[in-house]
Amino acid sequence: MAKPYQSRVVAEDASVYLKTQLIKLITGPRRAGKSVFALQILASENFAYLNFDDERLLNEFDEDVIVQLLMEVYPDFNYLLLDEIQNLNNWELWIGKLYRRGYNLVITGSNAKLLSSEIATVLTGRYLQIEILPFGFSEILSYKGFEVSMETPKKKAELLLHLDDYMTYGGFPETLLLREITRNYLSDLFDAILLKDVSKRYKVRRNEDLIRLSNYLLANYTNPFSFNELSNELNLGSVNTVQKYCGYLADTYLFFYLPRYNNKLKRMQKSPQKIYVVDTGFLLRSFQTSPNKGRMLENLVFIELIRRGFSTEQSIFYYRTKNDKEIDFVCRKGHQVDQLIQVSYDVSQTKTLERELAALVEASKELNCDNCLILTWDDAREIEYKELRINLKAVGEWLLDSEVVSS
Repeated sequence: MAKPYQSRVVAEDASVYLKTQLIKLITGPRRAGKSVFALQILASENFAYLNFDDERLLNEFDEDVIVQLLMEVYPDFNYLLLDEIQNLNNWELWIGKLYRRGYNLVITGSNAKLLSSEIATVLTGRYLQIEILPFGFSEILSYKGFEVSMETPKKKAELLLHLDDYMTYGGFPETLLLREITRNYLSDLFDAILLKDVSKRYKVRRNEDLIRLSNYLLANYTNPFSFNELSNELNLGSVNTVQKYCGYLADTYLFFYLPRYNNKLKRMQKSPQKIYVVDTGFLLRSFQTSPNKGRMLENLVFIELIRRGFSTEQSIFYYRTKNDKEIDFVCRKGHQVDQLIQVSYDVSQTKTLERELAALVEASKELNCDNCLILTWDDAREIEYKELRINLKAVGEWLLDSEVVSS
């Protein structure tokens, strides 16, 4: 019996992808649903398919034989879907040939930087990239058939239960059917990404160093770090090696690094970055004495912002005021700061709420932005504080807002 499929939601309009001859490059972490998304946009089309996770195909690859077989198996196909293409050596050269011969290509892969940089060497400006991350909250509710309604206390309680489950176990599609196997599944997936997508691809010599680094980053998610500190703390050798390893872990979507906002680029590049993991379910394998729901919620909000199209290189940052008060997320549109976001699981204590409000007031003046938001677990209201109007919103409601946010 076929498993049910959940249509994916991305920041871009999927219907426009097939109207262009440009290569459609779909990237994201392993097992996040890239192939399903590709099948989703190709559902009504005549297409051919090859999966490069198959060792036999890789070991016996002959491009002329492959093309001939594709034409025999899929006569008159209009699109060619190539799955996990980064596993094929010198794949970009073959893709270049296919593109020049007029094939309309849809490609998936688990390494964003590697794929985009390699394809750019032969086809600069002739592809568009689409990122697929694990399920967002709205996708999970849709998959579970939960009808969103905040009209009754019972419905609100059910929604919060679903949200707590999502924050704890994450959004990888395979885990939704059997939550009891999630810890083992995600631990194995984490190791597979390290060994297959990082170590094997980049020929890492000391896997134990790579594993120690990744476990350290996982345990210190949402905290600031510098490459110098990591090198000293973990005794991993040169700072350059640590920087390379961190880059590999980001390229394969395990971790994101959020820069500290500054109008001067050099200062921003020298400041500590904050660590975020692609899916909170991975935290099940990290060393924690008890779940820190405040940090988990912050990570959840960060990934949702990435899902909505914000970029850690251009449009989303964290910030420290002149008095060293921290703002979790500074969101930019174009060259302007558009919104300041604080994440606080529980603001029922006056001291906690005052801390968040005071930080927003300071940052609002320094960054000339009065669009301020505090995301909480279940508190929603509007507060006027020192002549600044600040919205509090329950994170469940915010997660179900419109998906298209960033330009």
